[in-house]
Amino acid sequence: MAKIYPKAYFGNRLVDQKAASLNITTSAILYGLSVYTVFPVMMQEGKKMAAFRLEDHFNRLSESARIIGIDGFNGSWNYLKFVQAIKKLNHENKIKEDVFIRATLHVDEELPGTRSRGLHTVFSMFAYEAQPILSQNGARLKTSVWRRVPDYSIPSRAKVNGAYINSVLAKQDALDSGYDDCIFLDSVGHVCELSAANIFLVRSGKLITPDTASDILEGINRKTIIQLAKEAGIEVIERTVDLTELYIADEVFASGTSAFIAPVVEVDARRVANGKTGSMTSKLKKLHEEALRGAGKKHHDWLTYL
Repeated sequence: MAKIYPKAYFGNRLVDQKAASLNITTSAILYGLSVYTVFPVMMQEGKKMAAFRLEDHFNRLSESARIIGIDGFNGSWNYLKFVQAIKKLNHENKIKEDVFIRATLHVDEELPGTRSRGLHTVFSMFAYEAQPILSQNGARLKTSVWRRVPDYSIPSRAKVNGAYINSVLAKQDALDSGYDDCIFLDSVGHVCELSAANIFLVRSGKLITPDTASDILEGINRKTIIQLAKEAGIEVIERTVDLTELYIADEVFASGTSAFIAPVVEVDARRVANGKTGSMTSKLKKLHEEALRGAGKKHHDWLTYL
């Protein structure tokens, strides 16, 4: 289990992490009515800490709230306040290693019924050790018996806490079957994503990934990989993807804040190519690591120093 840091941000102040709690009568507990984002804070040269693509994460949190109809965030929080809160959290916990920070907006109104507008909210953040959720040396995936919740039922591009029961069911099925994670299909059988990461495949030198109409989360790391690939001269194609394309792909990998870039070596008991990390995956993994660490010549604007 990853180490959780002792100080958390709850409401408008820092508290002991164990004291940051919600009443059992609130919408966040009763209905999973919370939205969140997770972002990495990585050690840079000179032992400085920097958050990666922080403004994108703030915007996604804000957009998730708007999509669900939670209106208690945008009026009381702006990006500057968000950054200052993260700096306080980092300072008070004396963080000197790579961590993930989970920022969540909870609807903590008591017994409001099934609605979202005009309700009281509370904002929380906590930091924990940045352990990847997928093996960085080769993950084994199983097509899920559970289908991805479609955007017309629960919006895929909003990170809604309650919606993740879909991911729990699918990943547990994969784990019970001896695999590392699942592959979600949409209602008509096209590939969506993993339980908590986007998916890419390589065929004939081209990088392919399900498009944003395929009931996927519009991942910030997904956007990062697409941009880095294009800058490296790699053709990127966003479109619907059939499951059998994964079976004959030259390479497959997953991407996400908590997954980083995780090579996939097996899908549904079928080895991907030679069962090893492919050259394009390795190249993009290196470019991504450089971006996270501020080691490359580009994209220093993606880093917010704390």
